[in-house]
Amino acid sequence: MMTYLIFIALAASGIGQTTDSRWKAGLARADITPDEPIWMAGYADRTRPSEGVRQRLHAKALALEDESGAKAVLVTLDLIGLPRNAAEPIARMAEQRHGLARERLMLNASHTHSGPMAGYHRRPNYEIPDQTRLVVHRYTDRLVEQVVNLIGEALRDLAPARLEMEMGLAGFAVNRRRVQQRHLPGPVDHDVLVVSVRGADGKQRGVLFGYACHATVLNDYQISGDWPGYAQEEIERAHSGVMALFVAGCGADQNPLPRRTVELAQTYGKVMAVAVSQVLRGRMTALGGRLGTAIQHVDLPFEAHPPKSEWQERAQSKSQAVARHARQMLAAIAEHGSLPASYSYPVQVWRFGPRFTLVALAGEVVVDYSLRLRKLLGWNQVWVASYSNDVFAYIPSARVLEEGGYEGRDAMLGYGQPGAFAPPVEEIIVSTVSEMVRRLGER
Repeated sequence: MMTYLIFIALAASGIGQTTDSRWKAGLARADITPDEPIWMAGYADRTRPSEGVRQRLHAKALALEDESGAKAVLVTLDLIGLPRNAAEPIARMAEQRHGLARERLMLNASHTHSGPMAGYHRRPNYEIPDQTRLVVHRYTDRLVEQVVNLIGEALRDLAPARLEMEMGLAGFAVNRRRVQQRHLPGPVDHDVLVVSVRGADGKQRGVLFGYACHATVLNDYQISGDWPGYAQEEIERAHSGVMALFVAGCGADQNPLPRRTVELAQTYGKVMAVAVSQVLRGRMTALGGRLGTAIQHVDLPFEAHPPKSEWQERAQSKSQAVARHARQMLAAIAEHGSLPASYSYPVQVWRFGPRFTLVALAGEVVVDYSLRLRKLLGWNQVWVASYSNDVFAYIPSARVLEEGGYEGRDAMLGYGQPGAFAPPVEEIIVSTVSEMVRRLGER
């Protein structure tokens, strides 16, 4: 009788449970802190390059191999985001050097507004000197090479592992659209994703965690990872020998509030670290089966564009940002004959057997997508990541488009897009994700 009671107690506590250890996992990190003053990304009102480094920035990679031998790599970056012209070279080189198919590489940025610009684009809201732009290009060249090498390091580190996941909670994200318009509904997603990576001996090796909130506590000229950077440091400090990787959720309309002091950024990092640690100490769901991966591009339609005469009129605007954007549109019309009617949008899905699905969406995605997709596909089994693979614009929901404002329309100017997205954008993305998840489930 006593033996039976001990068995029941162990089962209830999770001790002695067997987990699927047919996974392999590898981890690697690289320091991607700029080595010279560089223009920072995130705030259009900055007027000069960075003036120092408050916190080192990192790219981190989690390589996985399932029971079939299929490999995949998730890369997280302490950056505002990678545009397509930086992400795709990384993907091509990863396939050439490491044999990693495009759907098996996921690139996610923390969206820190205290990091450097990265990429080769010209955005109208960043009016920077040509010499400074060359610094950004040099940094991007080095970054691409670093990330490709990092992927190889993580793959070489593959070793038997156990994966578990669960959700926690943290409450410092606020729907920022309510700050000036308190009548708006202001949805939030306070869930915290936690994926535990343990060696076959049970020792914690890595923790992947996620939250839906902008990294905008700080706005000065010091390089840092903002609150996600401090959260990663706190988790690694609390769990010796563990690598913490942050995957940003759908926080395009979410801000950490209050903000604007280093102490607050550190506090939110500590709050997140506590939330993650609580999950790690509790009962978690073992992940088994095969890792199904897919990536698909869908056309997101823009609303009808104004005539050329209107662009010419806007080019004379007293607002420098409006005038620069209009001149960019006129240059595109001169080169291509017209402006694009849609944007080719990447949607990526990884399905970890039947128990967990990671959805990666491009752009700055508002929280409605996370709430809708998780309600549709499983609150406890799905995480929707934003800022993945191509950060090129805000992705508004039908609600945000109807309400208007920065996330629905105004931000497209700064991103150099020809206009707002058309109302079907939400249904296109949601239906695409749903169909991709269904197909992977059938496999």
